Amino acid sequence: MKIMAIADDLKKIVSEAPAEIKEKNGVFSFEVLVAERKAFLSKKKLTYSAKFRINEEGKEVKFTEMLKESGSGLSSGGGGFDGEMSTGFGFKTESFNTLSGAREGNIEEQSNLFGKKYEYKFDFGAMRKKFEEKAKENGYKFSYQITSIGL
Repeated sequence: MKIMAIADDLKKIVSEAPAEIKEKNGVFSFEVLVAERKAFLSKKKLTYSAKFRINEEGKEVKFTEMLKESGSGLSSGGGGFDGEMSTGFGFKTESFNTLSGAREGNIEEQSNLFGKKYEYKFDFGAMRKKFEEKAKENGYKFSYQITSIGL
């Protein structure tokens, strides 16, 4: 079966990342930790996330990718109410999804934004190119989508 051959080829690309691939309702997804920042009692992570679907009838591989930032830990500051003393620390957890929220744009724009805060060498362009090449080798069209809606 042709779809199994291309699926195996694409899964092999993911395994070289290295990343664990998941499949749900015909959509394959994976994530790669790209960078991590640690500060006093807090930690932030930058993750490359990608999804793809193989459309056998249309002979097409649909691909989408994004960078996600998440963080947790203690944050300093915060004043008390009506003159009360504050401990100066509070627990804070935050997550930014670059596809829904203030941090949108294609992955190059996202990389420029996050490149100011993180140092990383992950080449997401090479990952996308490998997927495109493997799709074409197997006789499939490659469609790159900025969002995963309709994937």
